[in-house]
Amino acid sequence: MSRILETFLKTHSVSTDSRQIAEGTIYFGLKGERFDGSDFAADALSKGASLAIVGKPIGISDERIIQVEDTLQALQELALAYRRTLKIPFLAITGSNGKTTTKELVRDVLATRYHRVHATKGNLNNHIGVPLTLLSMPSETDFAVIEMGANHQREIADLCSIAEPDMGLITNIGKAHLEGFGGVEGVFKGKKELFDYVGSKGGLIFVNRDQENLIRAAEGVQQIQFGLVCDQFTIEVLSSEPYLELRVQVPGHGAWECRTKMTGAYNAANIASALSVGLYHQVDAGDAIAAIERYVPDNHRSQVIQTAKNTVFMDAYNANPSSLSHALSNLAAQKTSTFFIIGDMRELGEESLNEHANILKHATDLGLKGIAIGEHFYQAGLDMSMTVFSDKPAAIEWLEAHPPHDKTILLKGSRGMKLEELLPFL
Repeated sequence: MSRILETFLKTHSVSTDSRQIAEGTIYFGLKGERFDGSDFAADALSKGASLAIVGKPIGISDERIIQVEDTLQALQELALAYRRTLKIPFLAITGSNGKTTTKELVRDVLATRYHRVHATKGNLNNHIGVPLTLLSMPSETDFAVIEMGANHQREIADLCSIAEPDMGLITNIGKAHLEGFGGVEGVFKGKKELFDYVGSKGGLIFVNRDQENLIRAAEGVQQIQFGLVCDQFTIEVLSSEPYLELRVQVPGHGAWECRTKMTGAYNAANIASALSVGLYHQVDAGDAIAAIERYVPDNHRSQVIQTAKNTVFMDAYNANPSSLSHALSNLAAQKTSTFFIIGDMRELGEESLNEHANILKHATDLGLKGIAIGEHFYQAGLDMSMTVFSDKPAAIEWLEAHPPHDKTILLKGSRGMKLEELLPFL
């Protein structure tokens, strides 16, 4: 490992893809379900890789080849070794919903004071993404913001052992990945691992006191508590039609009307998280509000898209019972004519049928009209007066026969549903 770290500190370049090798890159031949990256190590070396980390003999002799027992573990150990050379603040963010949006808001707020804030790109937040995020961090970085995702217990703890955060923030603990976590209490235990780790190291956590389960998870750990109404600030939702507008008051600093480019009143909590972290780190309140206003969501998260015929709330990156319930409530708050298109929620295990039925009932109770797509919604909706389709082709056929006009449309489902493919029909 000392040789790998020494080489890395000269090049600051790693790759797990032999097709993307620049001169000096360290290549890690990770083993996947369908391929073994060690088989492509020779190709990486021919393109100028400084080292090739492989998990088996590859039939050639080259001093740049280092064989290890587990290439993924080697990647993670290199990330940890490099992380320990960085004497800067490390904030880790996890949660059932909103962690990517919160991470990006925190990044932008901190960037108004810190010159070089390095944050997880996209959602590279798993056992491979976190080490790659650490290794992509320039040595001149001033502040690190690391997103952590999980669908089983102990995964957050493992990611913490790689990134060693000294601060932590959990956006919320909801009904996500119930199958992998083993139910709601399993989700609680899994997300709580972040607070447990930071607490064990004497670090600091940021706790949204508006959520009772976060207060419970934070017991015994040094913490900054915040909420929509707290000592640090007061956030009032003025409108979410279609964009979220807030009134923010920061005692001793002033008051602002914050006009965001996001949809969804539920994003007020994510903004509160970013504001709490920023103010603690002495970001100017006005600069923080300006950064929040400039933030433009992308990648099918909390976006507002104007088509030729409708306004679409594009929130199709993912969905679980908690986030979908909030999104439907936000749609019901619109004063315009509305319509929802929702897709199956994955990884709910034996609770799946019940949770899909609850969502359909919630939509009905809110007085909303729309369609639901996917096998789970189809089964749940058979006994309800709801328009449901087992797959997207059937839904597209219906949309072509009943094209919505002058509607505010919610488009939301799990990633596997790829509901963004319906946008051309809206």
